[in-house]
Amino acid sequence: MTLNANSTTGKPAGKLYVVATPIGNAGDITTRAIETLAHADVILCEEHRNGSRLLKSLGIAKPLLELNEHNEAEQIQEVLLMLAQGQSLALISDCGTPVFSDPGKKLLQLLYEMNIAVTPLPGASSLMAALSVCPFDLEEFLFIGFLPVKIDQRRKKLSQLKYADYPLVLMDTPYRMQRLLEEVQQSFGKKQNIFLACDLTMPEEHLYLGPVDEILTRIQNRKAEFILILDRPQKKPF
Repeated sequence: MTLNANSTTGKPAGKLYVVATPIGNAGDITTRAIETLAHADVILCEEHRNGSRLLKSLGIAKPLLELNEHNEAEQIQEVLLMLAQGQSLALISDCGTPVFSDPGKKLLQLLYEMNIAVTPLPGASSLMAALSVCPFDLEEFLFIGFLPVKIDQRRKKLSQLKYADYPLVLMDTPYRMQRLLEEVQQSFGKKQNIFLACDLTMPEEHLYLGPVDEILTRIQNRKAEFILILDRPQKKPF
């Protein structure tokens, strides 16, 4: 299906801009992102509160429409209608680069099928920031992202990964950071070398490098936004 123009007005279909926003430090937003947000007709955001806070900090007043994991299926039709009417939309996440480990995949799939233009505006990314300061050999790595929430499923996933041939990149919510490190220690061994990047770009930013057991003693139940990178696991099957 192709949606190149509004059938009533003949006006070309609009465009969706996928806009990266800061992950912590407000100064990391790009000039192009600010200009795009200022000229967009509507901003699609994960949460109204976070989207509103960002726009207010930039001095931009635009309508906000929530698009998240709870309502994406329902909101897509409204988004498609706005694009069909020729409106310009900007998609942002709560922070960082949208869609990657965030809502928006269903919308993008439909836009490509309907030949509606999509443009990425690159910028802040916690993953790329962590990779840029990690000393491991990362020419090849496995991005695992978020583990399942259920304990048995998490253990099964980590058990499958402990014989991987590449470094592993893991993420989770701040309140599960301690738990994830403990699970890594249990599955990979206490001397598994890790790189833990906490609260990147923020005043409390901290980078940890060393065996997982040592890092566990240093973080002391700290809660933080984080990216965890495991050096190539040393455990091998018999």
